[in-house]
Amino acid sequence: MVDRNLIREYQVDDDQLDQQFATAVAEAAEQGEEYDDYMDLVYTETDQDFDVDKIVVGKVISIDGDVATVDIGYKSEGRVDLKEWDEEEEKPQVGSEVEVLLEEIEDDEGLILLSKRKADRIRDWDRVTGAAGEGDKVSGRVLKKIKGGLLVDIGVNAFLPASQVDIRRPPSLDVYLETDIDCVILKIDEIRRNIVVSRRKLIEDERAELKKKLLADLEEGQLRKGVVKNIADFGAFVDLGGIDGLLHITDMSWGRIGHPTEMVAINDELEVMVLNVDQEKEKIGLGLKQKFPSPWDDVEQKYPVGTKVKGEVVNVMSYGAFVKLEDGIEGLVHISEMSWTKRINHPSELVNIGDEAEVVVLNINTTKQEISLGMKQTQPNPWDNVLEKYPVGTIVDGVVRNLTNYGAFIELEEGVDGLLHVSDMSWTKKVNHANEVLAKGDEVKCEIISVDEDRKRIALGMKQLNDDPWTDTIPKRFPPGSVVKGTVTKITNFGVFVELEEDLEGLLHVSELSEGEGEAVKVGDEVDVRVLRIDADERKIGLSRKLEGPLPEMEMPIGRPVREDLRGGAGDGGGPLFALPGQEGGDVEEAAPEASEED
Repeated sequence: MVDRNLIREYQVDDDQLDQQFATAVAEAAEQGEEYDDYMDLVYTETDQDFDVDKIVVGKVISIDGDVATVDIGYKSEGRVDLKEWDEEEEKPQVGSEVEVLLEEIEDDEGLILLSKRKADRIRDWDRVTGAAGEGDKVSGRVLKKIKGGLLVDIGVNAFLPASQVDIRRPPSLDVYLETDIDCVILKIDEIRRNIVVSRRKLIEDERAELKKKLLADLEEGQLRKGVVKNIADFGAFVDLGGIDGLLHITDMSWGRIGHPTEMVAINDELEVMVLNVDQEKEKIGLGLKQKFPSPWDDVEQKYPVGTKVKGEVVNVMSYGAFVKLEDGIEGLVHISEMSWTKRINHPSELVNIGDEAEVVVLNINTTKQEISLGMKQTQPNPWDNVLEKYPVGTIVDGVVRNLTNYGAFIELEEGVDGLLHVSDMSWTKKVNHANEVLAKGDEVKCEIISVDEDRKRIALGMKQLNDDPWTDTIPKRFPPGSVVKGTVTKITNFGVFVELEEDLEGLLHVSELSEGEGEAVKVGDEVDVRVLRIDADERKIGLSRKLEGPLPEMEMPIGRPVREDLRGGAGDGGGPLFALPGQEGGDVEEAAPEASEED
C-alpha cells in the first residue's frame, strides 16, 4: 500500500509520484492484478484532508481494553475511547471503518486526537439543520430537566424553555420527562450549535386554526364538550378545542355556590351550553345550569304568597338572612320581618347559617328572581288585638325602656310600647326632658290616653292618674287678691317667675313690679306677691308686687285666645299674663262687656 502522506514527508513531488504510480500499475498488470482495485487501495485510505475540526474516515487497527486505535492514513494513529459508542450501537471490531473528528494533529504523546462522539454530533447537527429550519415542526423525546426548562432530543439536543412548554405554564415539568412531544424550532445558533424549540407556539398555531374554524361554527344554544383548563374565583375556563370559553360561577348551578371548585375540577370533561359568542373579542360565554329547567319557572305555583314553608339559612347579612327553600330557590327574610316584639340589631341574634327556619312567603318577583320571606308572620301579631287589651282609660303598669327629650317609652308587654309624653307627666311641673322625672328601668303606672293600631302607637299619661289641680285645688288655694310668699326661680326681660309651692309657678310681669325693683330682685329671693288672676285653661297664674288697692279689671274673658308673646305662668313666653285695656294686645271694645260676665 502506498501512503501519499508518507511520500510527501520525504519531499517526493507529484510528477515523481505519478511516475511511481504508473510503474506500480504496470507491474501489477504483468502480475495479473486488477487495475481498479489497486488504484482504490492506493487512494481510499490516503486521499483525505487532514485539517483540524474535520470529519475523516479511519480504520480500527487494534483494540486495547477500552480504547480503539484508529488509522486515518496520517503518519500517526489516534485513539478513541469505546465509551464514545452508545450502548445501543454495535461496538467496533479490528478492521471496522469509523468516522471521527480530527481534533488535534499531535498531542503530547505524538498521537493525533480523535473523537467519534463529536463527529456523530456534527453529522447529526448537519442532518437536522439541513432538514429543518426556524419555524419548522420537529418531534423529539424529552430527556431531562435542566435549568430553566427541558432538554429535548430532536436528532440533536435542543432546549425547550419552561415558558414555552404549554400555553399555561404547568406547575411541574416532571410530567413531560421521557415523553415524545412535537414542537417548533424558534432559533438556530450555528456558531454555538444551539437550538431552541417551543411546544407552546405549535399549540398556539394549531389553536389559532381551530379557533377560526370553531368561531365560525359556534351558535348560541349549542351543546359543546370541553375540558376545564383553569379555575378562578369567578368561574372556570373550558377549552372547547381551539378556544376557551368562560363558565361563570353564576351559570354553573341554579343553587348557591361558594366557589367554582364545588362544581368542577381542572381536566374535567364537561358538556356545556353556548350562551353567547363575541366574534370580535373572541369571547364565549358558557353555562351548565342552562341545560336544566329553571326552578323559577313555576315558583309562583309551588310557593304562593302566604304559604308557610321551612328552609335552611344559607347566609346571614346585616340587613337580613337568606333562606334556601330548595336548590336554586332562596328568599330574603329582612331584619324587619323577623320578630313582632324583639328589637333586633343583627339577624345573627335569631338565626345562624345552617339553621332550619319556618317562614311565610310575602312576595315573589319572578323577573328579578327574588322572594321576600317573613319569620314573624308565623307567630301572632301582638298589635292585632291591642285595642281590646288596652282600651282608652285603662290603668296599666310598664317599665321605662328609653328616655328622650320629648318623653319616655314604656314597655307594656314584649313588643308593645307606649309613649309617655313630657306634657303628660305632671299637671304643674314644666318638664324639659323625661330624665327629670324618670329613669331607665323604672316601673311606672300610667293611663291609656289613645291607641292607634294602624301606626302601632299608644299614648300614655301619668298626670291623668290624679285630678287636675287647676280645676279646683289651685283656684281655691290661690284666689285672686290673696297675698302669698314665693321664691324667685327665673328672671327674664318681661318679668320674674316665682315658685309658690313645689312645681307651681306664677309670673310677676314687669308692669307689676315697683319702679326699679326688677333690677334688685335675684334668683332665690323670697318675695310677697299678690295673686291677680288664675287661668285654669292655660294653667297660668298672674302675680303682682302691688299688695294693696283694688284688683285691676281684667277685660280678657276666660277661654279667649291669648297671644303667645303675652302668656306667662309656668311657660317661657314673654309679655304679661293678660292684656289690659289700652295695652298692646288689648281690645277694650271686645273685652269690656265680657269682663263683667267673667267676674
